[in-house]
Amino acid sequence: MAKTILITGASSGIGASTAKLFLSRGWNVGLIARREDKLAIIANDHGNSLCVKCDVCQENQVKNAFQLMVDHFGAVDVLFNNAGIFTPQARIDQIDINDWQKSIDVNLTGMFLAAREAFRHMTKTGGRIINNGSISAHTPREGSAPYTSTKHAITGLTKTIALDGRDLNICCGQIDIGNAHTEMVANLSHANGVVETMAVSDAAEAVWNMAQLPLSTNILTMTIMANKMPFVGRG
Repeated sequence: MAKTILITGASSGIGASTAKLFLSRGWNVGLIARREDKLAIIANDHGNSLCVKCDVCQENQVKNAFQLMVDHFGAVDVLFNNAGIFTPQARIDQIDINDWQKSIDVNLTGMFLAAREAFRHMTKTGGRIINNGSISAHTPREGSAPYTSTKHAITGLTKTIALDGRDLNICCGQIDIGNAHTEMVANLSHANGVVETMAVSDAAEAVWNMAQLPLSTNILTMTIMANKMPFVGRG
């Protein structure tokens, strides 16, 4: 019987690439995002897909999306908790409170709501939650206080879920991705000069590797990055 993965933020970037990979390899894939038209293009009429318009910041929409997935596929085996935004870069004294709040709402509250709902559905059968962290959970860029703060928070959320899920056969891990070639990173490249990137499909493959593991094994943290990005060492 095919397994089912639910992917948040599946309309573009890493989420879209991951959805295409899992669909091509026979998994049932639930794609959720705010842009339903984009989801339909990515799913491309695959019979093993279900697209649901959902704002991860809205509790009732998240609950509804998960229930639709369970009703349609029977279960959610894996959640790729991927939805996130990067607000305009600025020094902390120049950051607008609205940009700060948007980051908290999507990157932290949205991930909490999706993880909580996945956990609830996995309590009887077990499952795996993969949170999309970031290199910024370890080493930030300048001018990224909102984004970096949320990604540090995701590390704490991941570890707590992993502890809460131990006795229930629910695994939780975090993938920290550095400079996959997405639209968001491309925008950073224009603003900051050349930014070394890797293929977004490589990030999707890493998610695949985490999702394939038996529930007796967990990758708590994985870092995958463009080899030439200045993350390790003094540069």
